[in-house]
Amino acid sequence: MLHVPGDPVTAVTVQVEINKLRYGENLILGFSIGGGIDQDPGQNPFSEDKCDKGIYVTNLTPDGPAEKAGLRMGDKIMQANGWDMTMVTHDKARKILTKKKENVVRLLVTRKSLEEAVKHSMCKWTKQ
Repeated sequence: MLHVPGDPVTAVTVQVEINKLRYGENLILGFSIGGGIDQDPGQNPFSEDKCDKGIYVTNLTPDGPAEKAGLRMGDKIMQANGWDMTMVTHDKARKILTKKKENVVRLLVTRKSLEEAVKHSMCKWTKQ
């Protein structure tokens, strides 16, 4: 489904809380992102319609903080520590996620399996 910028978005989300791992002066999250309003959505392997300019998890460090917290490859980040992540550039998303003053990142993410589970349960509920 094509989303028009500025239109409200309805999504089933789950909260993921990542405790950053301190490595010297750096705080490590253990994941990489792709996407953003300044990126070519056709290059995003998780965008079904190749028009979605959202921020997606593209890589996870095995046993890293993000994986231990339950983040998954392909998760779409809707919010990070209260910041709306649906209409940001790739660089702005990276800066929000890697703030040095924040030891914890609280994400709201949506994933295909969540949406499918809700659709499946709604179908069961309407048939009763």
